[in-house]
Amino acid sequence: MEILNLFGLETKLFVAQIVNFVILFFILKILLYKPISQMLEERSKKIKQGLDDAENAKKTLLNADNEKISILKVAKVNADKILENTKISAENLKQKTTEDAKKQATDIIDNAKRLAKDEFNKASRQVGEISVDLSKKIISKILSEIFTEEEKNIVLSKAVDKIEHGGYEKTTN
Repeated sequence: MEILNLFGLETKLFVAQIVNFVILFFILKILLYKPISQMLEERSKKIKQGLDDAENAKKTLLNADNEKISILKVAKVNADKILENTKISAENLKQKTTEDAKKQATDIIDNAKRLAKDEFNKASRQVGEISVDLSKKIISKILSEIFTEEEKNIVLSKAVDKIEHGGYEKTTN
């Protein structure tokens, strides 16, 4: 014991550390060792299952290759028939598409004409509105030199009403 004390080891402290180590060892064994060993066991089962699945997949793949060859033979015969039918359908579709394109072109031209006419009418209305406004200003300017304010408003309202309703185009009054 003197040798241990010589190296700086205290006996009580050393014994307490050994007891602590033993307690910690058993706690870790109970809390960690069992769950880890269960996890490793489950993992080895999964690996074994994966290897079995891979073997089964290999067998299935071999069967699938054989079945693929027979399916490809049947598919070639069917593809030849489909190709012939497709050529006929394509010719019919080409004719129908040409007819539809002609009809759409006619519809587009008709629509463009209608839109142009609508734009022309809209522009005509705008020009009419501008000319009515300009006419109001001109008449107001002329009338303000000839009539009183009250007389000017009466004549102006009658003139604007006639202009707006196209009265001057239809009559000579």
